[in-house]
Order: sequence, then structure tokens, then C-alpha cells
Amino acid sequence: MLAAERLKLQNIVKQYPGCRANDGVQLTVSAGEIHALLGENGAGKSTLMKIIYGVIQPDEGSLTWNGQPLVLQGPAHARELGIGMVFQHFSLFDTLTVAENIALSLPAAEARNRGRLDTRIREVSAHYGMTLDPRRYVNTLSIGERQRVEIVRCLIQESSLLILDEPTSVLTPQEVEVLFRTLRQLSSEGCSILFISHKLQEVRDLCHRATVLRQGRVTGECRPADVSTDDIARMMVGNDTPLSTQVAPAEPGETLLTLKDLSYASRDPFGTSLGNINMQLRAGEIVGIAGVAGNGQDELLRALSGEVLVAADSLQLGGMPIGRRGAAQRRRLGVAVVPEERLGRGAVPAMSLTENTLLTAYDRGLVKRGLLKGGKIREFATRIREQFGVRCSGIDSPAASLSGGNLQKFIIGREALQEPRLLVASHPTWGVDVGSAVAIHEALVALRDQGAAVLLISEDLDELYQLCNRMGAICSGRLSPLVPTAELSIEQLGQWMAGDFPTGAAQDKGPTHAVA
Repeated sequence: MLAAERLKLQNIVKQYPGCRANDGVQLTVSAGEIHALLGENGAGKSTLMKIIYGVIQPDEGSLTWNGQPLVLQGPAHARELGIGMVFQHFSLFDTLTVAENIALSLPAAEARNRGRLDTRIREVSAHYGMTLDPRRYVNTLSIGERQRVEIVRCLIQESSLLILDEPTSVLTPQEVEVLFRTLRQLSSEGCSILFISHKLQEVRDLCHRATVLRQGRVTGECRPADVSTDDIARMMVGNDTPLSTQVAPAEPGETLLTLKDLSYASRDPFGTSLGNINMQLRAGEIVGIAGVAGNGQDELLRALSGEVLVAADSLQLGGMPIGRRGAAQRRRLGVAVVPEERLGRGAVPAMSLTENTLLTAYDRGLVKRGLLKGGKIREFATRIREQFGVRCSGIDSPAASLSGGNLQKFIIGREALQEPRLLVASHPTWGVDVGSAVAIHEALVALRDQGAAVLLISEDLDELYQLCNRMGAICSGRLSPLVPTAELSIEQLGQWMAGDFPTGAAQDKGPTHAVA
């Protein structure tokens, strides 16, 4: 039986211009409870987390901590009380050691006693099965190990409530198992955990209770183990939104993209160099590449998009060597790209959707003799908004004002409406809610059915298994074999994501006409 209330939120309201982010939210987390907070992008989860962690103040409502009224003065105050948070994007300095990163969040007296801190890191990390070397530099750690640093930092501060924002989005299946063992142990020792995730099966496997938000309001509560993932999804998106994409078998055509011994030496001191990658991708198929973040995915995307140049013959499109052609030239040949970073690479935050349309579609009849065709541009932006269900106040809205899911739908739509021969999509549904993910998946499948080749780089294994004809994994800049999805077990894929595949293995088993 769960213990007494640790955190209680009553009637929490947070208003922004034109948006009521939280509207009378009620939430209770008990001691030792693993409690899921669920909802679509824009449902109000991030705002609520910032209130609990002291980043912002609510306009109305009250917080109670261990039975006492609470008014947080900021994140430092929250940490003093025992509230710790691990953000989706880790807040670590690559050029500092594990101990130095952890010391930054500690009182000066504790941070200065480096020997004692090293011992404490080793003891705490070993106790929870997350062994860390305090003297290792963060840039040498895997993504899973970096997450351990964030969690251990909270535990050293003796957090009694741990907030985890999408903690499994960057982990291999094996690393997820380790994390869940740790979280269950923390729960058994009385630590409360607030778990934010879009992966509903993980919520069912791990969490004791769940609270669902939609449009800033609580729309449901449940015990995840007692209901289905579809039941939970319905609470999140309502009854009108499809919950999954129907993927019919593919009929691949001729080889469109060929990578032959593609290598690229990254100039980024924290980047990953690519080594002798071989792959073929046919028109009318989706090929997936899994992998833990930071193993060469970004470098592969840049090599394919033309942001960096490689040996001419190492990259061929329809038999034409394009390795030395730049990004603009490749786009004219039918290459479209959806980068992982939406704001900054996929769209300019301060520019309107109309203006962002021009970033990649300017030569699709939107510019003539150097002059912008305003009517055509607005018409194209409107088509994206309507056809892909982009929720915004209008096409003149700045990109930064959209939720992550809606901005991603806009970027996918902008590329898809250009009818590319090849689409390279990197993490297209990362951090995206169920409804937006379905819309994005449908767009990818529609492109495939129109005869385009789609290369899907993703950390979402469910997504890869659902959409891809063939798939493999990238690790340390090397590509595993690409095999029919139906022949690849989750255990084998996890091993490949960890680099357990032979160097020089045949990397391409050839296209198949079946979809797993």
C-alpha cells in the first residue's frame, strides 16, 4: 500500500497571452509512488513540471509538500527540499568530469571536498546499479551513462521526488531495463517518481498511477496496469484521432540511393566519424536505422543532405555520383531532409510559417527572377497547414509559437509537398504526441506509396518496426547489416545498437516486399 501524500497540487492555473497552459490542474503523488504524467504536446505537462521544480510560479492554486504549504522560490529551493529533475535534454558540460558536473549543483562546502564526493558518487551509483567513474569526462560517456550522471546527481542531493522527462527516448532496450530496475528500487526505498513519457507500454509496465492532461486540464486518471494502451491514448487525444497508422506491404522498385564505403571524418571534437558505410535504398520502401544518440546519426544526415561533402562515388542517387554536390544541388535532384533539430535547422524560430516555407521550397514556383511571389508562398503554407493538420493561430505565426508536434508536422509537410524522390527523416516523431505521430507516419507511408525512398533515422524502436521494410543500427559511426524487419528480433537489434556486430559484415541483405 502506498504511503502518505508527498506532493499535492490543487487548482493550478497558469495563463500566457492567448493560452491557458494549466487550467485547474489537480495532482497528487504519494511517497514511493511512480506516477506517470501523460498528454499530447501542448497539453500543459512542461508548464506543470516547471511549476513543481520552481522555474515558474502558478497564477492560481496551491502546492503542498509533505503536508505543508509550499511556495517555491526557484529550482535551488526545490533541490534543497528534495525535488530533483532530469530534463529531456541533459544539462551536462562535456569537457568536465562526472564529479565536476555533479559538484556544480552542490553547496560549496560539499563541492570542495572532492575525495568525499568521489566516494559518494561511487557508493550511490553502485547501490542503484548505475556504476559511474567520477573522474571520467562526460564526452567519453554513452547517452545512457550521461543519464546516470543526471540521476545520481539528484540522488546525492537526497531527492525524495524525482521528475523524469522522456527518460527512455535515447536509450537502448537493455539500458531501459537497467533504468527501470533502478526506478523500482528507488520506489521501494520511498522515493517518489514523476514519469513523463509518450511510450504508453512503458507506462503500463512501470507506473503505479497516471494522470492525463489535455488542453491544460486533467481528463483522466488510471492505474496503467489495469487498462490498455489504447484506453490511455484515448484519454490523451479524445475519440476522433486515429491511434495508429495502417501500413500496407510495400512494393520496392529500382535502386535509388547507394552508399558505397561512405566515410566522413567529423571535425567536431565531440562528433562521430563515419567508417565505410554501405547501403542501398530502393524507390517505394522505408529503411530504418536505429541507434543511441551520438553514434553518427547526425554525421550521416549531414553527408546525405549535402551539408558536408564526401567522395563523389561514395554517394549515388539514381546512379549519379552526388557526393561532391552541395545541399541546394541535391534538393534540385529530389533530395528532401527533415533534421532532428526542429528549431534552428528545420525552422527559424522567429520567422513566420510563411517565411519558413521558403527555406527549402523557394524553387518550387515561389520565387521568380529573384522576386518573391507572395500569393504562391501563402498558398503553399496554407496547404501545409490544412493538409497536415498544423494547429496554430495562422500561417503568420512564428515557428517558435508552435508546439513541438505541430512544428514537426509543418516541417514534414513542407518537405512532402515538394514530392521528393528521397526523404531522409531524422527522429521525426521524437517527443511528439500520439496524434501528431500518426499524422507524421501517414505522411511517410504516403511518400513511400508515391514511389519515394524514405530513410528513417530514429531511436523509437516501435516506430521503426511499424514502418520499415528493412532496418539495422548505427554505432560508433559503423552500420550494422540491414535486414528485413520481420527477421530482426528486438534483442538482436539491441545488441547491434551497442555495437555488437562484426566489422566488415555485409551491410545490406537486400530489399524485401514485406513490412513487419
